[in-house]
Amino acid sequence: MLGRELGIDGFRRLRKADLVAAIIERQGGEAASADVEAAAEEAGDEVDAAAVPAGEEEDDEGAPRRRGRRGGRRRRAGADDDISSDTDEAADAVAESAPSDTDADEDEDRPARRSRSRGGRGRSRDADDDRPRGEGRSRGGRSRDDGDAAEDEQVEGTVELLGNGSGFLRVSPPDPSDDDVYISAAQVRRCELVSGDRVAGPRRPPRRSERYPSLVRIDTINGRSADEVAEGTPFDDLPSTFPTERLALGSDDATLKAIEWLTPVGRGSRATIIGGARAGKTEALRRLASALSAQEDLEVTVVLAGVRPEEVAPWRETGVEPSTVLTFAASPDAQAQAIERAVDTAKRVAARGANAVVLVDTLSYLDPRSARRVLAAARNIVDGGSLTIIAASDLPVGGETTVIALDAALTSTGRFPALDLVNSGALKPELLVGDAGAEAIAQARGAALGA
Repeated sequence: MLGRELGIDGFRRLRKADLVAAIIERQGGEAASADVEAAAEEAGDEVDAAAVPAGEEEDDEGAPRRRGRRGGRRRRAGADDDISSDTDEAADAVAESAPSDTDADEDEDRPARRSRSRGGRGRSRDADDDRPRGEGRSRGGRSRDDGDAAEDEQVEGTVELLGNGSGFLRVSPPDPSDDDVYISAAQVRRCELVSGDRVAGPRRPPRRSERYPSLVRIDTINGRSADEVAEGTPFDDLPSTFPTERLALGSDDATLKAIEWLTPVGRGSRATIIGGARAGKTEALRRLASALSAQEDLEVTVVLAGVRPEEVAPWRETGVEPSTVLTFAASPDAQAQAIERAVDTAKRVAARGANAVVLVDTLSYLDPRSARRVLAAARNIVDGGSLTIIAASDLPVGGETTVIALDAALTSTGRFPALDLVNSGALKPELLVGDAGAEAIAQARGAALGA
């Protein structure tokens, strides 16, 4: 170590400039100071390697900070002929003691690569980022210096995930546009984003070989801080209980009245509307969607998967725009994926304390396992939100808390409500309509059996 060999006091604590000056002074002159400093700069040296371990550097106040390890040291530029050999040796010694560094000046506008683990280890920092570790960061993105942050433009939009784990921030959903912003797969995982999340944060312009601007970090998710949202418990780990709050439909429609009081659906229910062909399942589901979408405290999503093409327009005429439309020509796998994407979005809504309702037409073409997986997502979260799933199906799926059975004979003859009370029912109806209401349901079913 040159500092030790020359007997420089406190060389371990000296900054670069002070160390170079002390070496020059011991070497006997100031004429070569500029060249020695240039050699030290090219070597990437900040402090003596003995003072700061490899992989760290000092900030302006002398505190060590992490920096990425780089392989190989660069060759020092040739010295002028009038530089003494002693000065060359001093510069070489300074370069030899520096942590190895390459490509420091290549593509200066490119942010440093980062890696992140749950323990926070393995994260590299920009060479000119002097902020304390953790300052100015969010879970959704990388830190930026003040100059770069001033150039970033704030953007807000709706997340649409891709099959490879990355996604886009659609600024004019649902249609793509040239102003959409790319979201990396790492940001999606870190913030547990799902399609439909409303996200805001700064973006940067596209760089070489990039077509779209990129999201620098995620500041808010659905109006809440990204840090606050991402720290939540995973949805599947949240405790649940039987539905206790009935979904009030408030309609004069005979079918909806019968559903509300004889086959009640609560917040967090798993409900299926079953019946044979032309029993009126789609019509009943459409009327439910119209009544539920009028309630401000419910996030209502409609997924059409496996429907007839002619059934799409009536949905839109009711003012309920389906989030996804797939006809029965689509494969069962494509239908299952479309439904599960909508359910994933509703899970995030429920996990964050809101009440979500997903209406599906239909589960009939899905394999039983996929249908059960869709229905099993519904739950009433203890001291939290709820996810209600109401789906049309030819037959019960299994695991329902409410089954609404329709009678094709009644429907075909125009006798409404066309409810098949014998095959309909709800688990623990007293939690939704009270003991008196549960008794009235039992009496109605008894009368239907007697008829």
